[in-house]
Amino acid sequence: MESDAQKFGDVQKIAVLGLGPMGQALASAFSRAGYVVTVWNRTPGKAAALSEPVVEAGSVAEAVVAADVAVACLIDDEAVRRVVDGVEFGGRPLVNLTSGDPGQVRETAAWTASRGIAYLPGAILTPTPMIGTPAGTVLLSGDPEVHAVVAPALSVLGGRIVYLGPDPARASAFDVALLDLFATATNGLLHSFALAAAEGIAPTEFAAFASGIGGLLPEMATRFAVQIESGEFPGTRSTIASAASSIRHITATARAHGLDTGMLDAVHAAIDRAVAQGYGADGLGRLATVYGA
Repeated sequence: MESDAQKFGDVQKIAVLGLGPMGQALASAFSRAGYVVTVWNRTPGKAAALSEPVVEAGSVAEAVVAADVAVACLIDDEAVRRVVDGVEFGGRPLVNLTSGDPGQVRETAAWTASRGIAYLPGAILTPTPMIGTPAGTVLLSGDPEVHAVVAPALSVLGGRIVYLGPDPARASAFDVALLDLFATATNGLLHSFALAAAEGIAPTEFAAFASGIGGLLPEMATRFAVQIESGEFPGTRSTIASAASSIRHITATARAHGLDTGMLDAVHAAIDRAVAQGYGADGLGRLATVYGA
């Protein structure tokens, strides 16, 4: 028997719920690709900012009824549940591209299932200017039947639209882990600017050398992944013991200038824990297992 979601297999009309910067980018990309786009936003009038043709609905229910599939991009999953609560989807799929943590995603997946809503969550990994371009990346996970229905329409959002399987929280898990990398790397960069400035180094002068650090990360990510999966952490390039010495110098310098050392203290504690556990001669990849201890 045909499922409710399969009734809307020929997706021609899309509703976008939420017109923040990312919601606007999504609506524009769908419209440029030739879809009939109906939009809804809690504060009316934002559709006027779009250069592409869209129809602004007066309510969430009106937007959903006008579409074959609804795409939500709101502040959080709680907002999604609040705005769609009581709306009759009539088998229309709901794709949720709202940022959230895996726990929230699982909660919303259970909530939509209890209401008979065909549901697929996802995570957007690129900034708004890249949506609808080959550089756009979106991760999806959840019900494979719903994914099969919405995949052609979602493909217009970027050159890399990846389905990660039936676990609804898997896309979010990738998202938060990647955001962990982005947040700590960005804050580490900004803290290094502060430390350099405290030592009298001009930002542009420092940037000429700092830009090279980022180029090391791709190779390190690949190398560490192999080490973590194999459980072998050779200290042939550098060791945790040498990192312990370096972090002491960095922290001492930052503290001498009155800079916040919270991030450095956390790294210092992990390194000290690894050394105490007998891993001083291991490579830095070992620290991934120490953080999980």
